[in-house]
Amino acid sequence: METKEIIVRVATNLDTHFAQRITDEMESSAKARGTGIAKRSPEYVAGKMLDGKAVIAETRLGQWVGFCYIEAWSHGKFVANSGLIVAPEFRKSGVAKTIKKRIFELSRIMYPDSKIFGLTTGLAVMKINSDLGYEPVTYSELTDDEEFWAGCKSCVNYDILMSKDRKNCMCTAMLYDPADHFKPEETAQDFKKKSKLYERFMKIKQSRLLNIFRKKENGNGGGAAIKPKSLLHQIFNL
Repeated sequence: METKEIIVRVATNLDTHFAQRITDEMESSAKARGTGIAKRSPEYVAGKMLDGKAVIAETRLGQWVGFCYIEAWSHGKFVANSGLIVAPEFRKSGVAKTIKKRIFELSRIMYPDSKIFGLTTGLAVMKINSDLGYEPVTYSELTDDEEFWAGCKSCVNYDILMSKDRKNCMCTAMLYDPADHFKPEETAQDFKKKSKLYERFMKIKQSRLLNIFRKKENGNGGGAAIKPKSLLHQIFNL
């Protein structure tokens, strides 16, 4: 998947040298916005690349552009697309949306039955999530995995989260539930299959109808009329 000169793809072991730059940018970006962030180490980010659970964006010349990764919680029942970050010089270019779409697609492939959720304070990310099918939800609809919530300890808003008994905080919770969605392409394929079957069925029925009509015509001296109800009964009970 490409956006002009930018390539957005699944990260590999060849991208681990970007890990330090990515985590540094995550932290500085959060400070600039005055918002919280669950800190991740370069080793953690590199591990996601090695596991094939991350998406990276770079220019054709190899300049780092952006990143996002997948985290699975509650034994895979929930999945989060976390750590979305874009290099300052490439912000407002639309690449964040492309990265989010690619990591979302990767999540659906790796965890097709999992609910995908996110916590964010960014309006732009909320808009992207909404376009992908996420809906705003209460915190109670997210994972209850203690390890996930422990990751919030490094966030400046952690005290607020705990004072609300983890029921609310500065972030907006959004959730994509695959049980509430369908893939348009699958629906189209299914429709085509059914259409072909119906078309074949009608051709067979028409052929049978013609044969019945000829037999009736020959058996009745060529001039007897066929009772409609009798003919329909024969057709649909063959």
